[in-house]
Amino acid sequence: MLGHLAVGGVRDLLALLGQLDAGGAAVALIAYAGHDAAPLDPLCPTRRLLDRVGAKWASMSVKVLAEAAPGELRFAELRRRIPSISQKMLSVTLQSLVRDGLAERRVEPTVPPAVHYRLTDLGLSLEGPLAVLREWAETHTAQIDRNNRLADEIGHA
Repeated sequence: MLGHLAVGGVRDLLALLGQLDAGGAAVALIAYAGHDAAPLDPLCPTRRLLDRVGAKWASMSVKVLAEAAPGELRFAELRRRIPSISQKMLSVTLQSLVRDGLAERRVEPTVPPAVHYRLTDLGLSLEGPLAVLREWAETHTAQIDRNNRLADEIGHA
């Protein structure tokens, strides 16, 4: 139900990650050795990474690949398992995951080529925090939808 989650920005995601594991994974995500940029600064490396891994299609792709782990999924199977994603958006998302080292791509030299993807250990380590975020979204979607309807009724947006 991530599609229903409207995270209010990087600050809210950082706050949520901070609640997940105050002494471990959240600190590792937030801390970046040798940089002074605040996470809200658009040039902050942490913010740029969170923007990429927190994107709807990236998080859904990680979820689907994690379900197949340690196995691989072909591109066409990934597209079938991720409703509403276009071929282009899936391709761009997978390229980004591979570039970041979160996924690996294997091409079989057939005609047409069979392209397989799987999560790396780094990508698998991301599934835990994303699963907690999805669980939070599923738990609170109805409440947030209610709040939005109430705000619309009284004219606040």
